[in-house]
Amino acid sequence: MEQQQPHFLLVTYPSHGHINPALQFANRLIHLGGGGRRVHVTFAITISAHRRMIKSPPPDGLSFATFSDGYDDGFKLEDKMQEYLDQLKRNGTKALTELIVSNANQGRPFTCLVYTLLIPWAAEVARELHLPSTLFWIQPAMVLDIYYYYYNGFADVIGNCNNDPSHSIQLPGLPLLNSRELPSFMLASNTYDYLLPIFQADLEALEKLSKPRVLVNTFDALEIEALKAIEKLNLVAVGPLIPSAYLDERDPSNGSKDYMEWLNSKPESSVIYVSFGSISVLMEQQMEQIARGLLDCGRPFLWVIRAKENGEEEKLSCRKELEEKGMIVPWCSQVYVLSHPSVGCFVTHCGWNSTLEALFSGVPMVAFPQWSDQGTNAKLIEDVLKTGVKVTANNDGIVVGDEIKRCLELVVGDEEREKEIRRNAMKWKELSREAVNQGGSSYSNLKAFVDECCG
Repeated sequence: MEQQQPHFLLVTYPSHGHINPALQFANRLIHLGGGGRRVHVTFAITISAHRRMIKSPPPDGLSFATFSDGYDDGFKLEDKMQEYLDQLKRNGTKALTELIVSNANQGRPFTCLVYTLLIPWAAEVARELHLPSTLFWIQPAMVLDIYYYYYNGFADVIGNCNNDPSHSIQLPGLPLLNSRELPSFMLASNTYDYLLPIFQADLEALEKLSKPRVLVNTFDALEIEALKAIEKLNLVAVGPLIPSAYLDERDPSNGSKDYMEWLNSKPESSVIYVSFGSISVLMEQQMEQIARGLLDCGRPFLWVIRAKENGEEEKLSCRKELEEKGMIVPWCSQVYVLSHPSVGCFVTHCGWNSTLEALFSGVPMVAFPQWSDQGTNAKLIEDVLKTGVKVTANNDGIVVGDEIKRCLELVVGDEEREKEIRRNAMKWKELSREAVNQGGSSYSNLKAFVDECCG
């Protein structure tokens, strides 16, 4: 009897930071295959998220199944987040159920459902329909460990750290942490009350499995202790999942390429690249301080400043001076920029995707975390991986220009510290590429996952 073609169903929370690594994960599955068999991946995605993607044809083996989350024109800032999450759950549950049943009836059943964090209802759908499911964790293993400990006996310990920022906490298998290095949703200052219960639901969904396994966007050498910290969970490293040109929201072959020509004109490792991702919105006062720090540092820079919601350009008091020294763009292809030889430093919000892209390119970092897992990622960058330094905010939560200049000079100006950071950056570049190459740890881990699913 002929075996069924392996057919994975992949579903993510509909934001850029979830979609990009999930798409790269899908590509890896397709190219890896299983026992000589071709793998097919169906990516279930909201209509609004699908519209934001570039319209290049998907690679062979990948197809999209779109569904409405009730916000087909996109989620606006004035929309209520809790209402959105409720509607996403309601519509997503119905769409996934129909998709799984329909494919089974057509003789093309799914082998396994893989879902990202923040949508635990996807695991519930799979469980009710007796379809194996696996959580795909798009943040570091260390962050998953912290959430697990929070809900399994360490809530008071973490809460005490919250009350006293100078107080350190020791969690099994993890480095010493303080409150600024915890995920921001655990802090007393957290205003996103609806998110912690979702992380709890993610973990509770795993507890219902006989052999809970989590695929993590990291690699063995990067988080060797964190991957083994929790005995009840099998954390499997399958990263780094770095986006290709196909995954960018805009096609680098279209539009302005002025920034690439500008980078080509600069000496090796001379340019400071500044980007705070696709979500973070900085206060005007903070933008002015970044501008001052860049100007005082005196090096050429490429700074990504997104246009405001109304399309207006960000106003900076010293914009003319900035444009004489560096280049300001509303968007760029980050994977292309970080791999450019003229880039010597990355000022980053420490989103995990950006952090992995910098590691993969061997670029030292100035860590400038904003929220979510970014404080923990900054801890990894400075104290564990030693590929950068972390900024310190003042009592008003602002990182002043002098502090930004200090950190930049440590990374690109202080000869001894710079050499050490650059050596470490190159080490992690080699290790990250080794992990995903054929025979590497992440390649082998993913192949074992596919082989097991395909039985």
